[in-house]
Amino acid sequence: MKDIVRVVVLSLLLSAPAAAHTPQQPPHQLYSEGDLKLESGEVIKDFSVSFVTHGTLNAEKSNAILMVTAISGNHHRIDFMIGPGKALDPDKYFIICTDAIGNGLTTSPSNSKAQPRMQFPKFAIRDMVESQYRLAKEKLGIEHLVAVIGPSMGGMQALQWGVSHPDYMDALVAMVPLAKTPAWSVAVVEASRKAIMNDAAWNGGNYNAPPEKGVRLWRDILNLLAARTPDMYQAQFKNGMDVLPWMKEQEDAAIKVFDANDWIYQTWAYERHDVGTSPGFNGDTAKALASIKAKTLILTGTKDLLNPEFEPTEMGKNIPNVKMETISPGTITGHASGGGFNPADVDFLNREVRGFLQDLGGRAKPAN
Repeated sequence: MKDIVRVVVLSLLLSAPAAAHTPQQPPHQLYSEGDLKLESGEVIKDFSVSFVTHGTLNAEKSNAILMVTAISGNHHRIDFMIGPGKALDPDKYFIICTDAIGNGLTTSPSNSKAQPRMQFPKFAIRDMVESQYRLAKEKLGIEHLVAVIGPSMGGMQALQWGVSHPDYMDALVAMVPLAKTPAWSVAVVEASRKAIMNDAAWNGGNYNAPPEKGVRLWRDILNLLAARTPDMYQAQFKNGMDVLPWMKEQEDAAIKVFDANDWIYQTWAYERHDVGTSPGFNGDTAKALASIKAKTLILTGTKDLLNPEFEPTEMGKNIPNVKMETISPGTITGHASGGGFNPADVDFLNREVRGFLQDLGGRAKPAN
């Protein structure tokens, strides 16, 4: 039951919609990859990647789409785009929804028996990508993907997929992403991390109960300020003071299942990310992006206060076959535009991504 509750609440983070895991939904699966060697040279021992699948893999194994999730999110993160008639239609595609290292479902500081809590090695976003690549190749036997799609940190992973494995997919869909984490985003995640680590109850990572004061402040900094915009608050709360009980409700929901160490580790990966530091590019972000062969769709949010839209807009120009769009032009939902929070954004994302995938051509054939 605790794991199910964790899935529900984590799916709320960064303004994603509630998504309870019901018996009617595909079951959680774990693929044991053994020891996962990281690019740092360290090893995550007894590593397993968590995932669910939607739809049926066709005989040619040519209709697979890989979904990669946001920071602190999980495989439910873009459920609002999965279903009959939606962008990711399980009647057409075989959709693999993965959990990232450090989200509490895939091997993480919170669930590792061999390297618990702060004994866990630091990992990078490229390590997340490699764990997913092994899942697709080794477990599922897939030699080529239709697309890799993800929001926020998932968008960062999607672009990294295009650099690390340029021939492995036809398309990339990166929603509110970054190619190289800018100073602003580093400052935001550092503030959220300090909120936790400066709480005496965090106890160097050895807490027996959630460090409540730190988690409340984390929730306020990250989800309630950086992931939303002033315009959203103006529309939601005509009386400014009404926001205070709502904030407490949001904090209360997170405290029940949020793991502080998992967040800390994912932020370390988030802030250090740069596709330019991939092997062979010597820190040249533009050159790394220019190596992407997949047709790429980058979707940004107006007034994004977590992943500023200027970064993917400028860096995306280096990708040879790229289309860049603003999510729901005329609305100002910032980072939350990629979260399924606003019906207009949901309609926009489903329409634009569905059309983008349809324009790829005929590789993907339904299983039946």
